[in-house]
Amino acid sequence: MVDPDTIEYMTRNEADMAFKRRVKTIFDFVNPDDDMRILDLPCGRGFYLNMFHYVSKCELVGADLDWSVVKTAMQELGHLANIHIHHASIYSMPYPRASFDAVILSEILEHIGDDARGLKEAYRVLKPGGVLAVTVPNANYPFWWDPINRVLEGMLNRRIQHGPLAGIWANHVRLYTPIQLRNAVENAGFEVEEERALTHYCFPFIHNLVYGLGKPLLESGVLSTSMQSVADRHDFHANGARFNPIRLGVALFNAFDRKNGASEPPERATVNLALKGRKPYA
Repeated sequence: MVDPDTIEYMTRNEADMAFKRRVKTIFDFVNPDDDMRILDLPCGRGFYLNMFHYVSKCELVGADLDWSVVKTAMQELGHLANIHIHHASIYSMPYPRASFDAVILSEILEHIGDDARGLKEAYRVLKPGGVLAVTVPNANYPFWWDPINRVLEGMLNRRIQHGPLAGIWANHVRLYTPIQLRNAVENAGFEVEEERALTHYCFPFIHNLVYGLGKPLLESGVLSTSMQSVADRHDFHANGARFNPIRLGVALFNAFDRKNGASEPPERATVNLALKGRKPYA
């Protein structure tokens, strides 16, 4: 089992408290062993790959359909041993049947039109007894996480799905209820071992602040070198000065996050749902 202090160290400067909770949950679901082969799809810029590499010597495979983020992941992690990054679709993975001990599908099913097809591909490439780790946005999300869409949905049955105000609906086809997620995973052939609901308490408008404002500023290069360094998810060791604005913001967000547990009651509004599935042996 990965030391919780190590996970805390890797995510100590993380401004997105929901992402931080997802990281902890993924490591609870997928306990890396040096003999394992793990697939992360979509790997994005390689954040999970980098974390798993930091704590183990297992073989890591990342795949993503977006060429721009694949290139970024290759630039950041391509030099590291036991990491392989591919340009691939969840609908047609370029891997033989029963290739992986674990498959991570974190924040992907809500983006694709045919989630059943994607889950069946994950089932195909998993070894019998292999673990599936899934996270998706919760249809019952907290008001303060995304007040704009919560009001629009309640009053007009509409939502913003693109642009800086998109919030939890950013480029998403759907959000999930717990039963919808469970049914989708079970229909693909998996056995469900654990379900969690993650992140109820949150700083107001935090999604818009982190991704609508903070991320564009970080990518534009206008932030100071010290701020960019602290906000870099690939660099676990940069910490910055005590009064670095990023560190101050994270401290404020952490004050809200401390009330959150490893899993919230199922009826409570949360940002994410997480599920651990397993491919049967027979």
